[in-house]
Amino acid sequence: MPTLICDCNQTMPLASKTLGAALHEELTLHSTLCRREAGAFQKAIQSGEDVVVACTQEKRLFAELGEQTEGASSVIRFVNIRETGGWSRDAASAMPKIAALLAAAHLPEPEPVPTVTFKSAGRLLIIGPLDAAERAASLLGDVLNVTLFTQGAGSSGGAQERRYPVLSGRIDGLSGWLGAFELQWLQSNPIDLDLCTRCNACLVACPEQAIGLDYQIDSEVCKSHRDCVKVCQVAGAIDFSRKPEALSETFDLVLDLRDRAATPTFTQHALPQGYFRLAPTLDDLPALLKLRELVGEFEKPKFFNYKQKLCAHSRNETVGCNACIDICSALAITSDKSRQQIKVNPNLCVGCGACTTVCPTGAITYAYPRASDQGVKFKTLLSTYAKAGGKDPVLLLHSQERGQALVGQLGRAAQLKKAHGVPANVIPVALWHTISVGLDVWLGAIAFGAAQVVVLTTDEEAPQYLEGLKVQMAVAQTILNGMGYSGTHLKLLHAGTPAELDAALQALARTRQHVPKAAARFAVAQEKRSTLELALDHLLAHAPQPPESIALPAKGSPFGSVQVNKDSCTLCLSCVSACPASALQDNPELPQLRFIEKNCVQCGLCVTTCPENAITLQPRLLLSPQRKEARVLNETPPYACVRCGKPFGTLKAIEAMLGKLSGHSMFQGAALERLKMCGDCRVIDIYSAENESKITDL
Repeated sequence: MPTLICDCNQTMPLASKTLGAALHEELTLHSTLCRREAGAFQKAIQSGEDVVVACTQEKRLFAELGEQTEGASSVIRFVNIRETGGWSRDAASAMPKIAALLAAAHLPEPEPVPTVTFKSAGRLLIIGPLDAAERAASLLGDVLNVTLFTQGAGSSGGAQERRYPVLSGRIDGLSGWLGAFELQWLQSNPIDLDLCTRCNACLVACPEQAIGLDYQIDSEVCKSHRDCVKVCQVAGAIDFSRKPEALSETFDLVLDLRDRAATPTFTQHALPQGYFRLAPTLDDLPALLKLRELVGEFEKPKFFNYKQKLCAHSRNETVGCNACIDICSALAITSDKSRQQIKVNPNLCVGCGACTTVCPTGAITYAYPRASDQGVKFKTLLSTYAKAGGKDPVLLLHSQERGQALVGQLGRAAQLKKAHGVPANVIPVALWHTISVGLDVWLGAIAFGAAQVVVLTTDEEAPQYLEGLKVQMAVAQTILNGMGYSGTHLKLLHAGTPAELDAALQALARTRQHVPKAAARFAVAQEKRSTLELALDHLLAHAPQPPESIALPAKGSPFGSVQVNKDSCTLCLSCVSACPASALQDNPELPQLRFIEKNCVQCGLCVTTCPENAITLQPRLLLSPQRKEARVLNETPPYACVRCGKPFGTLKAIEAMLGKLSGHSMFQGAALERLKMCGDCRVIDIYSAENESKITDL
């Protein structure tokens, strides 16, 4: 796969031989690849091999040049080595990082995944003050089919010419997504806007001025003079006897111009696609332009995969883990405890991956890109960096929108000598969303040789995302420090300006982390628990001070033990049937409750299911071989039938039942004695007793 490097005006101290040795190819350093040396680019894309171009500034120009080049058949990939490394005070030392970025650009694209389809015919609902709604409609009405829902007159009221259908009333509900919004409202105003001709006679006639230029009557001001009815006899638009009517209608797009506090729905952080919230001043021109383009059929990846059998959300209509539901900023995940599962609405899902990060079992996984794809990328970055002579690599994970823009701004500031720039050992990695990777990939990166994994957040992350990242990082850092790896290996970094990012990155250089002496060679699996096990095994094998166990934070821990109060536990084994991970098990041969700690995900279903409240959770990471072995938490002698001697229950369970029922009138004498018998003997005893009524006697 050819790699083309261009250093316009020699602004980067690039060492082509060093980079070529790391990539195992001979590199030519160009200075005007997009202009005078464009022939080298054209020749490369005629080879049929994928081509990596180390320039993102002229991405559009290269794409156009590729279309005009006869015989061009190569796939072109672009990678930024300028703002991320070449424009920095450390640029002379950044060759290992640049080599790593180029190597990662050679990786194949993620495998395609199923898509989610949206269809929009351009039916737009504009909600807000009538004057602002009409101004917005005038900008959009030439390409969209506009309907207005008036929420007051605004400062100037509606125009004299009615160009668009107008609805009014009290909004009771607004739900849906691009192409499938449903509005529910109660129409209760005496003025029917479909019949109103905007002649303004009612406004002139009303002595209380209860009618505004939205052509609706303020019931709190109106004194029932009914002068308006008299002047509207021809049109017949005003009728105070009209009963309120509940109505609904569907739309493809929604433009909400109301104050945010007045919005009845869509208060979540991640708004549905097709829903836009603007100020009545209409000062967000990009949003209006985007609205004009949303007509037709659109697709997005189905970002998640869900395996119900691994889900720890519910068993027997008892709820355990709610992590994915609580963190979803799009309200796309709901509980279906009757079916022992969660439901994810793919149309509402925005692909942030927060649910996959906090899921303790891996029941819900990120599909595009998969965890395994991210693992390959991280491994390639770190291994190439090390081979090129780099030391103490730091992975800077950022979003591909505001985070990436901030890194670019920092690079430009460094080129202008206004900032230090991205340090030579800091490798920026763009993610679809910063919370799309978590504990398994982070620990995997440390095992692969990263000294630190830093997650850059801006103002685009939902508050629950930040909390989720903090909780997951606390667990991972506790594990690393507990094994004897000193330092801060995982850090949440917040920045809103290039200066803030620059200061934070320079502060990282003053920290030191203890990491494994050898880099791991395992592959990140799509199954979260499998990757965690591989990463933990490698970290433990090279741990300076391997302990027997590590106490973990109570919140967010995917590892731990359960403690059973043997005095309260009756070995009913309801916890066994509730455990989704097979951590709790019975013994077919003996009355025993057994436990495999490696399988426990700390979901709490056993705690909520236990009728005796005998179980508590103990968040920890057990590192001894016992972690993978079944151990007995509680056991009791079997209870033998008093008639035939066959065991049919546990001693504690039968004794507890006898103690609770001995005072009941139905369980006295022989009836109480039958509770001590197995099912067969109980039937025989009832049938053979002379004082018992038999069905044959009836």
